[in-house]
Amino acid sequence: MTTTSAPNQATPPNRSRRIISISLAVIAALVVAFFVFANLYSDWLWFAQLGFTEVLTTQWIARTVMFVIGFLAMAIPVWGVIQLAYRLRPVYARLSSQLDRYQEVVEPLRRLAMWGIPIFFGFFAGFAASAQWETTWLWFNGVATSTTDPQFGLDTGFYLFALPFYTTVLGFASAVVLVCLLLTAVVSYLYGSVRVGQRELRISKAARIQLAILAGLYLLLQGGSLWLDRYTTLVNQEDRITGPGYVGVNAVIPGQTILAIAAVIVALAFFVTAVIGRWRYPLIATALLVVSAIVVGAAIPWAVTTFQVRPNQLALESQYYQRNIDSTKAAYGIDGIEKQNFAATTTAEAGQLRNDASSTAQLRIMDPAIIGPTVRQLQQYRAYYQFNNPLDVDRYTINGQTQDAVVSLRELNIGQLGDAASWQNTTLVYTHGYGMVAAAGNERTDDGDPVFLEQAIPGTGFLTDLKYEPRVYFGEQSPQYSIVGGPEGGEDIELDYPLGADGGTETRTTFRGDGGPSVGNVFNRLIYALKFQSEQILFSDYVNEDSQILYDRNPKERVQKVAPYLTLDSDPYPTVVDGRVKWVIDGYTTSANYPYSSGVSLSRAIADSNTPSPTYSLDNINYIRNSVKATVDAYDGKVTLYAWDDQDPILQAWQKIYPTSLQPWSEMSADLMSHVRYPTDLLKVQRSMLGVYHVDDARSFFQQDNRWTTPNDPQNANELQPPYYLTMKMPGQDAPSYSMFTSFIPASQGQARNVLTGYLAVDSDAGDEKGAKRSDYGRLRMLVIDAETPVPGPGQVQNTFDSDTTVSSQINILKQGQSQVLNGNLLTLPVGGGLLYVQPVFVQSSGGTQLPQLRRVLVAFGNKIAFENTLSEALDSLFGGDSGAATGDESVTPTDQTGTGGDGTSTTPTAPAGDYAAALAEAQAALQAKQEALTSGDLAAFATQDARLNAAVQRLIELENQAQGGTATPSPTPTPSG
Repeated sequence: MTTTSAPNQATPPNRSRRIISISLAVIAALVVAFFVFANLYSDWLWFAQLGFTEVLTTQWIARTVMFVIGFLAMAIPVWGVIQLAYRLRPVYARLSSQLDRYQEVVEPLRRLAMWGIPIFFGFFAGFAASAQWETTWLWFNGVATSTTDPQFGLDTGFYLFALPFYTTVLGFASAVVLVCLLLTAVVSYLYGSVRVGQRELRISKAARIQLAILAGLYLLLQGGSLWLDRYTTLVNQEDRITGPGYVGVNAVIPGQTILAIAAVIVALAFFVTAVIGRWRYPLIATALLVVSAIVVGAAIPWAVTTFQVRPNQLALESQYYQRNIDSTKAAYGIDGIEKQNFAATTTAEAGQLRNDASSTAQLRIMDPAIIGPTVRQLQQYRAYYQFNNPLDVDRYTINGQTQDAVVSLRELNIGQLGDAASWQNTTLVYTHGYGMVAAAGNERTDDGDPVFLEQAIPGTGFLTDLKYEPRVYFGEQSPQYSIVGGPEGGEDIELDYPLGADGGTETRTTFRGDGGPSVGNVFNRLIYALKFQSEQILFSDYVNEDSQILYDRNPKERVQKVAPYLTLDSDPYPTVVDGRVKWVIDGYTTSANYPYSSGVSLSRAIADSNTPSPTYSLDNINYIRNSVKATVDAYDGKVTLYAWDDQDPILQAWQKIYPTSLQPWSEMSADLMSHVRYPTDLLKVQRSMLGVYHVDDARSFFQQDNRWTTPNDPQNANELQPPYYLTMKMPGQDAPSYSMFTSFIPASQGQARNVLTGYLAVDSDAGDEKGAKRSDYGRLRMLVIDAETPVPGPGQVQNTFDSDTTVSSQINILKQGQSQVLNGNLLTLPVGGGLLYVQPVFVQSSGGTQLPQLRRVLVAFGNKIAFENTLSEALDSLFGGDSGAATGDESVTPTDQTGTGGDGTSTTPTAPAGDYAAALAEAQAALQAKQEALTSGDLAAFATQDARLNAAVQRLIELENQAQGGTATPSPTPTPSG
């Protein structure tokens, strides 16, 4: 008898291990979900505190809706075609051994794949659709512009709003159908509906119908895409212009029309095949369509270009060039430019500037890109303060007179706290900067320092007299986050400002505004502890029920979050209006879809010697408007958006999407109106386009004989010269106005000829009345320089300054010892019937503490230059001893008094040239010998040569004093307070 043992029981699953695994997975999912929730909830708190929850909820709803639409639009068709292909498979199909093996592998996963594949593609499609929510919402809320394109007669709103949406929809639908077609082919092959073998292809009836219909749908969509391509030619770059030229209008667009119709016919052939089962006709039609695309899309345009256009280009292309000129000017807002031929005077005579005295009175000699270290040394007071560099410019009315000013805020620099940089100090104590510093742009002290109109801690000056709020909680250099606020009567822990040498009498304060979300409850503290990965937020006893957390404090960042549709200007600037420090930020609406308008790279157009090349999500544009003026309160961070250009169609569409986020510009106070200005970046983009599009007719455009470019900065040959704000009067204006200026020289592929060809000004003063813009605001005025009287460009003038022997000898004196000479911004000014150049010259130490001080002013008019201690002296020297000009430094008595005239002779009595040259040579030799002794370690020789150098320098001083008729000893450099 044989005994058969019972088979071993299968080991029961480890229930506890399964429970642990499931529990860990659930916990991990909950943790991830909580982190996602924490991020979303903190965003909600931030937007709610600012009053812009509409912006956040609109984005959430739009993204969610688009994700669902995209997911369903992909997942449902994919699921349907897979189900159809599987269910309509032949039941008794003879399969190859290889397909049998494939089915054995696939079958256990079939149910998972039939649901997983649609979900997989659905998620990808959902995220892709979600990213296009702005395109969809703009289409839905698009507006008419009342301007039509010159080719099809369609409203330009179609190109700005509808065309991008239709193109996106067709692209998405084509992707869905293509995925369905490929999956149908794969499933049909795996399950025998499509069999390949023995040089034949067999397709079941069900598979044939499904494949033919999908192929027909795909071709229908391609026909629609080809039809839309006719309109996209108006925004595509061609050989010379954006938009179709003669070839585009007479060959490309008709060809696309023919191909679109042909694609529809081929699609119908596939639909017929689904019924009758003959593949020959649609396949032949498809091949003919491909051949037609090659002939119509490439061969015919080439033939028209070669045999018609090139021999007769101007005659055939003129009307299309004119379309491009007119549309480009309209798209960039340069169609209303006022041009004036300007025959510049190049000879300087006495009294020549008398009629321009009101303009020269505000000439800025304090360069905001250079005097930053001086302001820092004189006004910083503590290491944990800092000023932006370069400084900003603004204008104020002081005692009834408009004063151009160089301004900056005293912001925090907690990176300088050193060992004191604890969490409590960086988060709770050092929370804000303090005060604005303002200096007159047209004035200097006797020592060459700025003349401060507002300064010190606590502040003194005209702004302090207005009793403004000086605390800066929101700025360009603010800490990542601070926790502020407390109960009334509680202990003040925030450092307000220091007093005394050791800070023993420093004052403290408590923030009393509404500047950030509350962290007065445990849950919010937990949310922000996770956001900033700081457990101190949760456990600190200094965080109380009245505490607020301030973050995202950079003004540009705040505006960008509440107005994500705007491109922001690269230069926010602070100003004091209505008793508060407010940042003013210009916002632009842009597009790349304006018909017949040429494009420009924003980053390249805006980059110059003061502004590094910025990065933009939409860099290549062909339409721009300064549609929004935004302000950010430096105390409580409040953001206000004003619809500045309410006629802009793109802004009108966004106002329909976010109906409560913008205020009309008429709500701007009179004080704020007096400080808004024409934005720098907009003028940079416009001058970039005016280099080509300053011409008005197609012939000039075609000949390209009068192209201009912006000159490079004379101090930085690799970067463009930035535009500059001044209160000036252009020829033809009745009175000076706050304007921005830039110049042009001839464009060249090689070495450009550096003479002026154009001079552009834009009126930047919006007025000072609530609800009323000044009529001239934004007016572009172009001086077209007469070529018969060439005017040197900035490069030529700088070269003349640098190469003049008399100027060079004076510069050498300024460089004595450890001094470094800095050339300021070279300003070009339309005064005296010509163009005057002004360049301040600063001197600072080449090592250690740097304190740039204004020592000289270079001026040029025509081919004559002058180099004097003050602007007033330089202009008088240049214009026959009395220029007639008024300047801001007329009453200055500089501590350094050497100058030269424009004819190369001294403007004051000079010492004998031989004595001066000998003393200079002796000083240079002593300096070199002193350095050699120091290098070799010979201290005795070092002392000897040091005495020799001092004697030579003393001799130079004596010679200079003799030249001035006095024996005054130069004043020492003032020691900065703080």
